[in-house]
Amino acid sequence: MHFDFLITARNFLTVSPLFVLGFMLIFGFFMGKLAEKTGLPNITGYIITGLLIGNSITGIVDTEMEHSLHLITELALSIIAITIGGEFLLSKLKKLGKGIIVLTLFEQLGALTMVTGVLYLLGLPLPFALLMGAISSATAPAATVAIVNSLKAKGKFIDYLYGIVALDDAGAVILYGILFAVATVIMDTTGTSGLTALINILKAFFSIIASVFLGLASGWLLYQFVKKLYSKKEILIISLGIIIVTTGIATIMGYSPLLANMASGTLLINITSRNKRIFDALKSLSPPIYTLFFIVAGTELKPSVISQSSVIFLGIAYVLARITGKYAGVYTIGKTMGLNKKIYKNLGFCLMPQAGVALGLIMLLKTSPLASHLSHANQLILTNMINIVLFSTFINEILGPFASKQGILRGTNLISNKEIKKTTRVHP
Repeated sequence: MHFDFLITARNFLTVSPLFVLGFMLIFGFFMGKLAEKTGLPNITGYIITGLLIGNSITGIVDTEMEHSLHLITELALSIIAITIGGEFLLSKLKKLGKGIIVLTLFEQLGALTMVTGVLYLLGLPLPFALLMGAISSATAPAATVAIVNSLKAKGKFIDYLYGIVALDDAGAVILYGILFAVATVIMDTTGTSGLTALINILKAFFSIIASVFLGLASGWLLYQFVKKLYSKKEILIISLGIIIVTTGIATIMGYSPLLANMASGTLLINITSRNKRIFDALKSLSPPIYTLFFIVAGTELKPSVISQSSVIFLGIAYVLARITGKYAGVYTIGKTMGLNKKIYKNLGFCLMPQAGVALGLIMLLKTSPLASHLSHANQLILTNMINIVLFSTFINEILGPFASKQGILRGTNLISNKEIKKTTRVHP
């Protein structure tokens, strides 16, 4: 009898997508609060919400509705991408210095190399291993920034940490865009001639360049519209409209919506500081969109798949390979650059958290034209990849903050002592 009532309630909810969206936001809000009370990030609560209402458990979001909800994923990723582009302020990059850029490059290449190599050796086909390697290069800055603020930590170590965090996600998007093109070529050129393979490679890299130019054009157009506007509401409307059109054009043309919107954000922030109004306006829309995005990601979590020993094994291998690669990259290049020992020995631990951009990239892969043309066997591999990333997100978001805190405490200890002694001498 109780089950009949629940089934009736579920069927009522699934009559209209609007019911589901409202239910997702309300249920996700309370699950996020519950996660925070247990010491977990609210993102974890959102993902669990998606799992509970997904087709695997209650079926409130069935397979057909999952497809329609992909629009939320694309919108969220577009906003994330343009926001990341807004971090590429040239004057800010100059202040960070070449050292931080080099550190970021090597820790990302370390994660890319380790994850790709390990997963390939464990049986994941090379194109998919490359994409997982690119996804592994992303880092979630929110947890680390929160810990720094709570500890009131300062010094050179924190300067390097903030610099890497600022560049990390942008670098991950660029890496993903390049390796997505490479992966597409590998899949399409199996058994084809060398000339065909070369043509496909050139097409792939043309797609990357075209994505950037599309983004620059849309950024310039948005600037022209916004420069005479003063109302935050009007700025939000026109900004969102151009972001959606840019994403639509990129999708239709086979370009990268992420790279296009990131290029748009980069152009906007460097034209004039007044364009910060655009990013401020988008922030007001971000919380509900991001909440829905993580819930939709959670609906992709399949307990029957994640409970398989192979997925758990690959998930653990992914987590270990990723943090090993990032740590080794920072340690090696930091030591070569002659950085303080406390910095290059502890900085890598602060790069363990991973959430939004990594989930975004794997969800983008699922909704890409490439995914729709995959064979049944490769579709199963893609499902496993999604579950591996979701599984690793749980691990990284639980263990990551602890690792970051330890890294910050150890990394700032020596610097803090020196600053205290210097202050004591100046002010007896």
